[in-house]
Amino acid sequence: MQEYIEFFQANPVLSIAWVGLFVAVVVMTIKSATSKVSNVNTQELTMLMNKQGAKVVDVRSQDDYRKGHIVDAIHVPLAEIKNNKATALEKFKTSPIITVCAAGMTSSQAAQLLVAQGFENVHNLKGGMGDWQAANLPVVKGKK
Repeated sequence: MQEYIEFFQANPVLSIAWVGLFVAVVVMTIKSATSKVSNVNTQELTMLMNKQGAKVVDVRSQDDYRKGHIVDAIHVPLAEIKNNKATALEKFKTSPIITVCAAGMTSSQAAQLLVAQGFENVHNLKGGMGDWQAANLPVVKGKK
């Protein structure tokens, strides 16, 4: 125990960094465990679409959406979800919804916002379109 105290005294910046990282890991773990949004991989997304009629919501920019998106994906930019103007999604409040972005981070935020707006069954594609395309799954170009 004495060695730890000496280390903390000799390296205060490094010690604070380690404590900060530890706190961040604990907070993220608790946050993900209590979240109503589940992360799904590409295989689970396909099964949700085929078996439960899940709707894919692409929250990327219009240009990124045109360059390639998942078949039958609905384009709703994150700004519309933030401003509670996602009227295209209102009829899907009880249906499974899967949010998609480029890497899975922006869509996670969109999924949290949808849950806060009363959507009941929201998922997020882990890895986003990057993982979808890396798995050589079908992509539609153009459209809208």
